[in-house]
Amino acid sequence: MRNESTKSITRIAALMALTTIMTMIIQIPTIGTNGYLNLGDMVVFIAAMMLGKKGGFLVGGLGSAMADLLLGYTHYAPITFLVKGFEGYIAGALLETKLGQSKPIFATSIGGIWMALGYYMAEIFMYGGAAALASVPGNLMQGMLGAVTAVILYVALKKTRIA
Repeated sequence: MRNESTKSITRIAALMALTTIMTMIIQIPTIGTNGYLNLGDMVVFIAAMMLGKKGGFLVGGLGSAMADLLLGYTHYAPITFLVKGFEGYIAGALLETKLGQSKPIFATSIGGIWMALGYYMAEIFMYGGAAALASVPGNLMQGMLGAVTAVILYVALKKTRIA
């Protein structure tokens, strides 16, 4: 049992680090929001597929918040911890259902939609309704990019027996 715990903790830590790296390195600027698209969500969804809702929460919340801290978006770190953490948790919880198991793109897409909604709700208080609404399309694109790429990569990983 101890060996299984160590294996799980190691996977969570490795995927948290990979989330931070994929968020920081691959940045596609979005117009009008001073933000960017990244592949961090892809790793969050892969974590949810491999480790379930708890792993998805930890990888999404801590890995993404760490990227915010390292990139100088410190004011976003607590929001990101909750939004991205629940993105991974929601996807992981939905992946436990029959629908999620048969159509993982459903589970990951719902997680991505939550992410856009979560940031929208936080940004209303930070920037006002109109500015918060302007960030929704970019966040939805990032969530869907992560959802699609995660499912494709996870299917490939399963065929190699890595996942």
